[in-house]
Amino acid sequence: MYLCSMFIKPKLAIQDFNYPLPDTKIAYSPAIDRAGSKLLVWDQTIIAESNYSQIAEFIPSNATLVFNNSKVIAARILFDKINAEKQVSSIEIFCLEPTEKYTPVLLAMQATKKVEWNCLVGGAKKWKEDALTKQVIINNETVLFSAKKISNADGKFIIEFSWDHPNLTFSEILTAIGNIPLPPYIQRKASEEDKDRYQTTYAIEEGSVAAPTAGLHFNTAIFESLSNKKIHQKYLTLHVGAGTFMPVKSDTIDEHNMHAEFIEVDASLIQFLANKSKDPLIAVGTTSLRSLESVYWLGVKAFVFKNNNGVNISANEMHLGQWEAYELAAHNVPIAQAMNALLNWLQENNSNKLIAKTQLMVTPGYQFKICDALITNFHQPKSTLLLIIAAITGDKWKMVYQHALENDYRFLSYGDGSLFWIHNR
Repeated sequence: MYLCSMFIKPKLAIQDFNYPLPDTKIAYSPAIDRAGSKLLVWDQTIIAESNYSQIAEFIPSNATLVFNNSKVIAARILFDKINAEKQVSSIEIFCLEPTEKYTPVLLAMQATKKVEWNCLVGGAKKWKEDALTKQVIINNETVLFSAKKISNADGKFIIEFSWDHPNLTFSEILTAIGNIPLPPYIQRKASEEDKDRYQTTYAIEEGSVAAPTAGLHFNTAIFESLSNKKIHQKYLTLHVGAGTFMPVKSDTIDEHNMHAEFIEVDASLIQFLANKSKDPLIAVGTTSLRSLESVYWLGVKAFVFKNNNGVNISANEMHLGQWEAYELAAHNVPIAQAMNALLNWLQENNSNKLIAKTQLMVTPGYQFKICDALITNFHQPKSTLLLIIAAITGDKWKMVYQHALENDYRFLSYGDGSLFWIHNR
């Protein structure tokens, strides 16, 4: 389809993206104030150090910030079991993503009576019964909630959840009985503070099992400072999956299987991209960056398919594989042409929103098409997120991270962050 059979996957050694991260440098709890976190600004070298309350000073007027408005769901569900000796143990079900017949995610969250999810199960060996049940009080009514195993493959379970109140949605059920899924390296129970702080202030679309953490720093005062400088804000949705924490276990990047995540992008944002000016477009978080870049490549995919076959690509094929961007790069499709191909595809499908899956893996050597800058936290060693930073900075990421370690920046989800300007077009 792409007419570029010469593409070779990058065989980068993951050990080259390792660095020592002492436990003392990891932020296990949020900063006192969202906007009080430190901010490092990089433009081919470190050019400033400040904090998020001053971020507007480092962004030109008429720039556009794109935020991921996905909302973290209370994806961890606990069932208590009492054995013959009256000992209490727990089985934890971690909802990863709904099954295909309950996608997109909104359909699963608004489901009534029952729904199916792909899940991880902690304490699965203790689950001997056909179904687990628990009673919960919601709106002063007693609701019987059940979980039933449908199948199990590669350590993941398909679980059917059901409840005996016909008017309650799964979203309401999770809100009542679920727990916020903190990152796996934070070995403590989620607190009342986490319910607020492990959520962006602009989160709307339910579906993530991890926060788009770069956005955790933004509060009302920052949004006011951006508006006062005529810095615009736009929103898209990428539902962050548990795969975002998955370490790269292979020796080289080409052997790593990148996780897939749902993106949802309104036609209005695609139209904005079609008319993209020279004013900077800044992704707030790696999820926003991957979404924006994926939208471009999906547009290229739609354009190439239509040109080669005379018909539109099917909805089932409107997803972006791990290496498709690199295969498609030979076509050199302008942004406007790619975006218009997507808009035509949406019109043909009577839709005003693109809903697709992306496995885009950004590695050093990737040529950015949409994003001019990235606002992000400091990432784990040997992670796909760190590869994105290396794609922007080359080997200079090592200098940036060493500087952050030596100057008491806080790392990972609740930590400090950076503004990286992108020049590799």
